[in-house]
Amino acid sequence: MAQAVDASKNLPSDPRNREVVFPAFRDPQKGNLETPINASPLSKWFINNLPAYRPGITPARRGLEVGMAHGYWIFGPFAKLGPLRDTDNANLAGLLAAIGLVVVLTAGLSLYASSNPPKALPSVTVPNPPVDAFNSKESWNNFASSFLIGGIGGAVVAYFLTSNLGVIQGLFG
Repeated sequence: MAQAVDASKNLPSDPRNREVVFPAFRDPQKGNLETPINASPLSKWFINNLPAYRPGITPARRGLEVGMAHGYWIFGPFAKLGPLRDTDNANLAGLLAAIGLVVVLTAGLSLYASSNPPKALPSVTVPNPPVDAFNSKESWNNFASSFLIGGIGGAVVAYFLTSNLGVIQGLFG
């Protein structure tokens, strides 16, 4: 067995000797690598369909989508794992905590927008980043304000669904 492994080390036809990691865009000076994970069609499809990279939508729409998703999932850990999880006010505490965190995240986005961030660069996964998405301080602020609205809305929807789970289950069976 050891002789077979040693013999295959110098055979270019052996699939174990095939290179799978390359410099991005075949240029080693880019400082990035193209791997089977980040260059796979599934990864590219998934990343390019996220609101941050989807072409043709405004920064406000991007912020609204990202905010709704974050507000919705942030609510759960605060309501179900927080210190008030066994009380009658657990869902309300989760809602208030989620809204508080969304406000803090929005402040962080606004601070980042005022720092004059660089434009998005092409990468292996996103070869054509949207040009109009985050190219100015105004577009970043539109994203941040929409993130706030979407985040609060997502947290309120999660609160409503969790608080009325018995009613919803009664409607559907």
